[in-house]
Amino acid sequence: MLTATRPLPPPTPSEGTAGVGAPILRVGAWRGEQPRPQTRTAPRVVAGVVALLAVVGVWLVWRFFVGTAAGQRVDELAFLGATHGQGRLWQVAEPVLDVVSVAFVVAGVGVAVLVAVLRKRWVLALQVVVLVAGANITTQVLKHGILDRPELLDGWTGPNTLPSGHTTVAASVSVALLLVTPRAWRPVVALLGAAYTGATGVSTLVGQWHRPSDVVAAVLVVLAWGALVCALTPGSSTDELRREGASYAAPGSYVVAGLLLLASLAGAMVSGATLVGLVRSGDPVPLSPDLTAYAAGALGALAVTAAAFAALLVLRQLTAQPRRTSR
Repeated sequence: MLTATRPLPPPTPSEGTAGVGAPILRVGAWRGEQPRPQTRTAPRVVAGVVALLAVVGVWLVWRFFVGTAAGQRVDELAFLGATHGQGRLWQVAEPVLDVVSVAFVVAGVGVAVLVAVLRKRWVLALQVVVLVAGANITTQVLKHGILDRPELLDGWTGPNTLPSGHTTVAASVSVALLLVTPRAWRPVVALLGAAYTGATGVSTLVGQWHRPSDVVAAVLVVLAWGALVCALTPGSSTDELRREGASYAAPGSYVVAGLLLLASLAGAMVSGATLVGLVRSGDPVPLSPDLTAYAAGALGALAVTAAAFAALLVLRQLTAQPRRTSR
């Protein structure tokens, strides 16, 4: 008498087997899990190069404007030129500088961390704290412990003041907010951050707290730290698209970055040509030498600020875009 045999149950996906010609499912794919996002290598390498160039830029600014007689002369002329119209300009500059405080840093970093946590970017929350702390500690160590100011001009011009601490605070908090902001809002945050940082830097010139090279060096210090964070972007800090089939393209960001770069280029050309005339001493200048140096120095500081925020906006958009993986 024949007895019916009970057929064997089909293999489950977790057993890693499949029928003839059927694809083998990846572990976790049958549960509906999404693959972990991965970062792209090229943008991170570019960000690392930008960070290195910013470090070199800080040294070059110090080397010329503090380490040479010609650079000190131009910087000192700009410092003396701040006396022109100082009374009226200080009424605007003083409130801007009063914003910079310990409470401002704590509040700015707190908002940045809160945004990162709400977006579940846990590593990024830690990175922006390191960014703000690292940039400001770097500025203080450079100013008081590493860089000096040789006496190359007649008369004592004071101790080394490069980089500017107030500008570093304003720029680092602004960059921290830029890095944690969702993709669509980054152009606006970059514009506001550049405007606030530029206003703070120029205000330190108005009050004769700093020279133009101090402001430029401070912006470059923050650029180095911001680019380093972009270079170390983990997969968990990349952007997530909520709509199926949406694109990571951010034309608004590149338009804003382009406008910032154009403004920076125009300002740098005018400022650079003017400063060259001052260095040569024999070339004619539009106004008195001190007022010309003051205006050119302020314009140069604004140009570097615009370029730094344009670079960080583009770097953040590129490094935050995850690498597409096939399923």
